Amino acid sequence: MQAFLKGATVQAPKAQKEKALAGSSTEKTVKAVPWVEKYRPKCVDEVAFQEEVVAVLKKSLEGADVSMLTWNYSSSPSDETFYIALVIVLICPVLYRQRVLELNASDERGIQVIREKVKTFAQLTVAGTRPDGKLCPPFKIIILDEADSMTPPAQAALRRTMEKESRTTRFCLICNYISRIIEPLTSRCSKFRFKPLDNHIQETRLLDICEKENLKYSKEGISALVRVSEGDLRKAITFLQSAARLSIAKEITEHTITEIAGVVPNKMIDNLLHICFRGTFEKLEVAVRNLVDEGYAATQILSQLHESIIEKDFGDKQKSAIAEKMAVVSKCMLDGADEFLQMLSLCSVIMQQSSQD
Repeated sequence: MQAFLKGATVQAPKAQKEKALAGSSTEKTVKAVPWVEKYRPKCVDEVAFQEEVVAVLKKSLEGADVSMLTWNYSSSPSDETFYIALVIVLICPVLYRQRVLELNASDERGIQVIREKVKTFAQLTVAGTRPDGKLCPPFKIIILDEADSMTPPAQAALRRTMEKESRTTRFCLICNYISRIIEPLTSRCSKFRFKPLDNHIQETRLLDICEKENLKYSKEGISALVRVSEGDLRKAITFLQSAARLSIAKEITEHTITEIAGVVPNKMIDNLLHICFRGTFEKLEVAVRNLVDEGYAATQILSQLHESIIEKDFGDKQKSAIAEKMAVVSKCMLDGADEFLQMLSLCSVIMQQSSQD
């Protein structure tokens, strides 16, 4: 009897553990999705402030054909998502995996990728009907994101593939700098440039996200978010999500956004310029040292100083001399020069030019 009871006491926890594991496996785990992905445009009509591109590509959809495309984007959140939405409408969600090849050219940028993956996929022919019997375009689509990272030999090999397989395949090249794409490729593509979003459009989208996520915010906080993102809605949404996690159950303020974005407070920039205009070199050295010791990036200080100098009532000669020095300082910092010495050198030139003005 004692052995039976002993065995029962041993088996009971084991049974409970197995039951708990079985229950936990059936529970659905909710994965945290970045808001940039969560609020991406799901269709062509959801893309904001790109009226010309949307109108042209909608016209292409009516003819069920898309030419070779080169998309040059700098601050748009819509780049690849927009084209994928266009392709899904054009072809069919069921055929997407069979007819669309997506490559990130910054990772797969060599000539071997073009010869193996791209060329092999482009040579395959497809039918002009869907599984449900409806008609669809008889071609495949290859999307090359960050195509400006491809090596020149890879771009040259891609040019030949585009020429030979144009009957069965369409290409979409998405890039940050179209000047890095060789001329033979750009001459074979229709070029579309995505503009930075207007402040009003950004503010509307951000307020809509705040309502959906039940966030508390101030008007100054949203304005600061629009200002620091510089027309890039993707960056603004990322900052907003970071601010929401940092200030749970609190209001998102201008100070919170400034801290997350790593932006130098305007008061500190104004104080530095005030010393440049009316102070001494000893005070200037202390002010620059304080800025650097606070941990602010010299590139960020340089960017905000540039904006402030442009708005100041200086003569053109003084502004050009300061801008030239800023370019030299930027190059020196890229080469690894000391940030404190470079910023002190720049501020001394601003002090000198202001005295001449």
